[in-house]
Amino acid sequence: MGFELVKVETRQDMERFIRLPWKIYKDQPCWVPPLVQERKKFLNPDINPFFEHAEVDLFLAMDSDRSPVGRIALVHDQSYQDLHSESVGMFGMFESMDDPNLFRFLLDKAHQWCREKGYTRLIGPMNLSTNHECGLLVEGFDSPPMLGIPYNPEYYGKYFEEWGLQKAKDLVAFKLDLIKIPDYLKQAAAKIKRRNHFSIRLLNLKRLDEEIPILWDIYNSAWSMNWGFVPMTRKEFEFSIREVKPIIQPEFCLIAEVKGEPAGFSMALPDINQVLMDLDGSLFPFGWARFLWQKNKISAYRVPILGVKKKYRRLGIDAWFYYETYKLFLEKKIKWCEMSWLLEDNKSILDPMHRIGGFIYKRHRIYERLITP
Repeated sequence: MGFELVKVETRQDMERFIRLPWKIYKDQPCWVPPLVQERKKFLNPDINPFFEHAEVDLFLAMDSDRSPVGRIALVHDQSYQDLHSESVGMFGMFESMDDPNLFRFLLDKAHQWCREKGYTRLIGPMNLSTNHECGLLVEGFDSPPMLGIPYNPEYYGKYFEEWGLQKAKDLVAFKLDLIKIPDYLKQAAAKIKRRNHFSIRLLNLKRLDEEIPILWDIYNSAWSMNWGFVPMTRKEFEFSIREVKPIIQPEFCLIAEVKGEPAGFSMALPDINQVLMDLDGSLFPFGWARFLWQKNKISAYRVPILGVKKKYRRLGIDAWFYYETYKLFLEKKIKWCEMSWLLEDNKSILDPMHRIGGFIYKRHRIYERLITP
């Protein structure tokens, strides 16, 4: 079967691009439909500040009946190039029916796009960078993803590798069943408290305009040495925080300060995917009511952010974050949490995860392929 590639340029194209997953995942019980309006905002260059430093081309693959059967986003992020001194193309937002020819068709376009623009390597999937959803699910297909974590059918990995993509890095998610704070963590917290080297306060949502630059500074500092890191602009970070503001609970957002200077922060968010699974991509007309009614029944949280500036990492701030968050989870009768995503070879964070009783239950993979002439 032959396919046609259509560049997304019209409102109708965008609608079909966003709604294609409903066709791909109709028989996938663990898939969580995204909120259509949120996806439209995220992919709108006039709204999402990511587009101010990135070139993004969206493509739909059409079958002979002019029906969408696949999609891909091709991205060049100038911020990544400036930091890593490498001209690479990225691909993401990838979806395809179970057809190896269709995979080749879409990935060949990615290769051609990179070659024409002089990029040396193709990496992905990233939706649209490491600051967003990224990685292909390769382990952990038996449970739904948490908010901000991608999900895909199992056949994707096989076809990626058949095309020539190779593993660049794995991102792992830890599951922690919340039963009892480990004794060693209690003892460590007691020592840390006696030393009194830092203070902890809660995020103040009423003064969010003042809090955002503090969190942004910590974020770009604490993660700056991580593989694949790309700094977020102030506008990008603000856009991301405001998108999750409706579900932020200040008691789960801790800021550490050393003599008044911000040193680290952690954030745990309720897994609203437990509610979104039943909303079919829309909060209207009755979705908001159902969301508000059900959100207090959410039984799990995700910890997407827990970081400390390098010069303050020997003060025990991270251990205190673990202790305080774990204690609050138990008080709120939360059953379990996910810590994600974490680099597979980052021992400084993986070891503490194992020590507090966590275990790897999902794995996402970022692939790469050199661009040949």
